[in-house]
Amino acid sequence: MSGMKFPITLISQQTKFDFISKRWLGFAFSLALIVGTFILLAVRGLNYGIDFSGGILMEVKTAGTSDIAQFRSALDKAGIKGASLQNIGGSASILIRFQARPEENQQEKINEVKNVLNASFPGLEYRKVDFVGPQVGGELARRGFYAVAAAMLAIMVYLWFRFDWQFGLGGVVALFHDVIATIGFYAVTRLEFDLTTIAALLTIIGYSINDSVVIYDRIRENIRKYKKKSLPELINLSVNETLSRTVLTAGTVFVACLALGLFGGEVLKSFSFGMLFGIIVGTYSSVYISAPVLLYTNVRKESE
Repeated sequence: MSGMKFPITLISQQTKFDFISKRWLGFAFSLALIVGTFILLAVRGLNYGIDFSGGILMEVKTAGTSDIAQFRSALDKAGIKGASLQNIGGSASILIRFQARPEENQQEKINEVKNVLNASFPGLEYRKVDFVGPQVGGELARRGFYAVAAAMLAIMVYLWFRFDWQFGLGGVVALFHDVIATIGFYAVTRLEFDLTTIAALLTIIGYSINDSVVIYDRIRENIRKYKKKSLPELINLSVNETLSRTVLTAGTVFVACLALGLFGGEVLKSFSFGMLFGIIVGTYSSVYISAPVLLYTNVRKESE
């Protein structure tokens, strides 16, 4: 008995969940997510960070508890309108974001704001000061879009050569779903959409396709192994056989991102919470999008 090993499993490897019969519910839910995202983008848009929108970002720390209303009042009296202020990392730190007009010198604008704040709130500590021009912000946004599109194209080509074109199609459909749904999450939560968000999207793409590839590999094996089983049965079998691995992987990554979100500070907030949502939607799409899509292609004939 002392030499026996008992592997830890959260889910039995002999599960027999019928995922394929519920695919239409999954398709309907995904369609609602995508349509809702486009509606939100048209009505509210995204809360672009300074990386994309351009402007000036200042993080200040007060000696005691900070009052956002007093800070806003001081800026308004000095003629600095439209500033966005929020508490971060506790009540003693404030994040201030505002736009500088194209004709204004950004460094002079920063010095002007500092003078106003120093006169009203002695002892301020300036922890971070960043500024990005609108043209630079637009270029960063375009490059971020190109990076996401290139990653998805490269993954589609990889799946095409690694498996068959049907798998590449299914994988990319799932990736489009994940990216659009995650953008919708940012539109709902109003988390800043900046360069760290692009990093989160690229990470989600890699995570999601990894899940899909594991399931695809098992589907291809089972297609060759079980000649008489129908394709829906084979897909259900493959998803169930890899379900324990999928849940364990998602769970460990989820815990790591949750720790980043809770303790990583304001800088990592947008990235970590976007990742948390992406892990959930990526795991869901691997089971209910990328695998069921294979039902509508000639994947069995091509893989045998």
